[in-house]
Amino acid sequence: MIQGIIGKKIGMTQLFDEESVMVVATLIEAGPCYVVSKKTAEKDGYEAVQIGFGENKPQRYNKAMTGHFKKSKVPPMRVLREFRVEKTEDYKPGDEIKADIFNSGDILDVTGVSKGKGFSGTMKRYGFSGGPNSHGGMAHRSPGSIGQASYPGRVFKGIKMSGRMGGENVTVQGVKVVSVDPEKNLLVVKGSIPGPNGGTLLLKRTTKGEK
Repeated sequence: MIQGIIGKKIGMTQLFDEESVMVVATLIEAGPCYVVSKKTAEKDGYEAVQIGFGENKPQRYNKAMTGHFKKSKVPPMRVLREFRVEKTEDYKPGDEIKADIFNSGDILDVTGVSKGKGFSGTMKRYGFSGGPNSHGGMAHRSPGSIGQASYPGRVFKGIKMSGRMGGENVTVQGVKVVSVDPEKNLLVVKGSIPGPNGGTLLLKRTTKGEK
């Protein structure tokens, strides 16, 4: 069975468990996804299926991609990703993959693109403490020294400085599935997930424990 699916973050909410303890949770629209193509060990060197999520306008694709979707008899998909499987014979182009591949209690690794924060200083980006805020202080939010004097007379690579923050692939491991609604393709997972509402997510089943 395929171990992952593509989804979309809907938003956050809160639930109460059996012991009436509030649990912060995230709603995810997981699927429906469609099998677009297959990779075989004989031809490609590995076994995997390519699945698509989210229909898109046909005019946004060139002839090659239009033919790729037409061959599989699926509508143009907005997001395409590959997932490894043991046997591709269990799947054929056009098959639908829904949220029911997961069950309550499953542990997932969820990958998304974090929110972009723009150009940020060192205090926001790395948690620098900053300088004194008292009267006469001249370096309240300054990063401080970034190098040496005459020797070696340069700034070392990798030093923490101001720059673009966020907008990166982030994976949260050990996310527990609280509940599954196969009819609406909804997953409720415990905790927060990277990215804004409406952001694309990759959900993969893992053997690691809950975080």
